[in-house]
Amino acid sequence: MSALPLPPLLDHHCHGVLRTDPTAERFASFLTESDAPPAPGTTFFDTQAGFAVRRWCPPLLGLEPHCPPDAYLARRRELGAAETTRRLLAGSGIGGLLVDTGIPGDLLGPAELAAAAGPGTTAREILRLERLAEHTADRTDDTRAFLDGLAGAVEDGAGTAAGFKSVLAYRHGLDIDPAPPGPAEVRAAAGRWLAGRSPGGRLTDPVLLRHLLWSAVRTGRPLQLHTGFGDPDLTLHHCDPLLLTGFVRATAPTGCPLVLLHCYPYHRQAGYLAHAFPHVHLDMGLALTHTGARATAVLGEMLELAPFGKLLFSTDAYGLPELYVVGAELFRRGLRHVLGAWVAEGVWAAADAQRVAAMIAADNARRVYGPESFG
Repeated sequence: MSALPLPPLLDHHCHGVLRTDPTAERFASFLTESDAPPAPGTTFFDTQAGFAVRRWCPPLLGLEPHCPPDAYLARRRELGAAETTRRLLAGSGIGGLLVDTGIPGDLLGPAELAAAAGPGTTAREILRLERLAEHTADRTDDTRAFLDGLAGAVEDGAGTAAGFKSVLAYRHGLDIDPAPPGPAEVRAAAGRWLAGRSPGGRLTDPVLLRHLLWSAVRTGRPLQLHTGFGDPDLTLHHCDPLLLTGFVRATAPTGCPLVLLHCYPYHRQAGYLAHAFPHVHLDMGLALTHTGARATAVLGEMLELAPFGKLLFSTDAYGLPELYVVGAELFRRGLRHVLGAWVAEGVWAAADAQRVAAMIAADNARRVYGPESFG
C-alpha cells in the first residue's frame, strides 16, 4: 500500500541539532546510544542507523543512495551545516516539532528548527523536569526558596510549554513509590540535596523526583517519560515501563496524559499499559531509527495491543538533522508496509488503514497535546 496518504508528520518528541559541522568521529557518535568509541577496527556507520542514514539522506544532498560515508561527509562539509540542516529538515516531511530542550550544548532551539524546516513548520518546547529543578537550585541553596521557585517554574512552564518530560529512568529507575510525597518529606529531601549538592549537580533523590512527577501531573499538561533503551547512563532492566504500573494507577483519576517514550525492547509491555489505562500513550521514536531495516517488524509489534488512538509518531532526533529524515522515512515505510499487508490480506479495509495512518502520523499528537501546540 505504497500510496497510503499521510499528512505532514507531527514529531512530538525530538531534540536540537548541531549548529556546526561535526568531525567524522563526532558525526558517527550520533549513530549509536553508546557513549564510548567504537571497538577497534569498527565504525558506527556499520549499524542499522548508519545504513539508514546512507540510504535516505544522500539524495537530499544531491548524492546517490548508499554512497560511502567519506563521500557523504565531504558533501556535508561542502554545503555547510546550515544548508545541510535546511535541506534535510525540509525534506523530512515533518510539519510540527515538540522539542525537548533539556540537553545542554550548542544546539538549534525550537524556533530555529522550525525556520530551518521551512514555511508552515511549527515548533514548541517540552520542558525537562529534572533540568528545571537543577536550574532552580543553581539560583539558591535555601530550601524554602528552592521549593517556591520550583513550584513557580512548573506553573510557568505549564502555561508556555507543550508539556513536560522526565528522565526518571536515568536518575533512579522507574520502580518508584507511586504516591505523591508529603510536604514534610519533600522539605527534608530538598534540604539534604541542596546541602550536599555542588553547582550543576544532578538531581537523583527519589523523593524529589516523585515530587517533580506529581507537580507536573497536577498541571494536567502531558508528561513524557523515558522508558526502554538509551545510553549507558541508565540500567536497562530498571526502565521497563511495567515498573510504572503503580504510578499509572495512581495518576489515572487526574486524567493527565502520560506518554511513554521509546519503549523498546519493552514496547509490548508499553502497549499493554496503553491498552489498559485510558491516559497512557506511547511512541516509537528512537526504536525505529536504531532497528533500521527491521523497523517494520518493530512497528508491527507496537500495533498489536496498543489502541490505535494511543500511538504517536516521533523521531527522538538529536544532534544530526539526518536523524529526523531517517526516523520519518522508516516510520512512513514501515506503516505503509504493515497496514498495506493487512489490507491486501483482507483483514483491514483500506479506508480504516488510511484513517489509522493519519491518526498515528499526526492526529493523535494534536489531540493529546492540544491543537495549539502545533500552530
